[in-house]
Amino acid sequence: MHGFGTEKLEEELPVYFPAAKVVRMDLDTTRSKYGHQQIINDFEDHKIDLLIGTQMVTKGLDFENVSVVGIMNADSLISYPDFRAFERSYQLMAQVSGRAGRKQKRGKVIIQTYDPYHSVIRYVIDNDYMAMYNSQIAERLTYKYPPIYKLIQISLKHKNADKLNLMARELVIVLRKTFGQRILGPEYPVVSKIRNEYIKNILLKLEKEFSLSKAKSMLAEHIENFKSYKDNAGVRVMINVDPM
Repeated sequence: MHGFGTEKLEEELPVYFPAAKVVRMDLDTTRSKYGHQQIINDFEDHKIDLLIGTQMVTKGLDFENVSVVGIMNADSLISYPDFRAFERSYQLMAQVSGRAGRKQKRGKVIIQTYDPYHSVIRYVIDNDYMAMYNSQIAERLTYKYPPIYKLIQISLKHKNADKLNLMARELVIVLRKTFGQRILGPEYPVVSKIRNEYIKNILLKLEKEFSLSKAKSMLAEHIENFKSYKDNAGVRVMINVDPM
């Protein structure tokens, strides 16, 4: 359960490469106005030998002098509890792999994983985008996820967890009378408390043929009625169509 943070890597790498200049690129080191650009410039000018970073290292950067790229703890990307986890893992690993080797120079990509035969890892190694795409489309068709189905997320927030649980269950009962088995939940998200407010999510999965405007009007009516109950005072309700 123990992962590798960028700060931990920054501490460990000088032990193995004492002569190398190691720099970390993450939210903390790029807070200043020109912090991000300065690190990029120094790396391009060979003032930095080893660059450690979060996902921001992969976004739109093209370095000629990169010969080795390491992806730490790839399993944490793949196992993230989101239906887009495989797609995003493939995208990120393929993107960062493209940073190694430029202009006829062959680069090396090292992926750290406990499951080297996982389908996503194999798709990255084989550079097989179509196999990844076909597997994901088939899976989303089976489990009714976008782009095959429309997804609407209803989030409820309240400072009292017991009250939130009670209200979320009541709302689900009401919504199921209209939408039936298209309603899933309520469930706590990965981050279930923000700014002293607990969060519970309800998912509505709609066939593409189902009118989105009709669904919105029915949802709005149910939620307005829900808010009008005295017991629901203080419960905040938010709707997110196709949440990312």
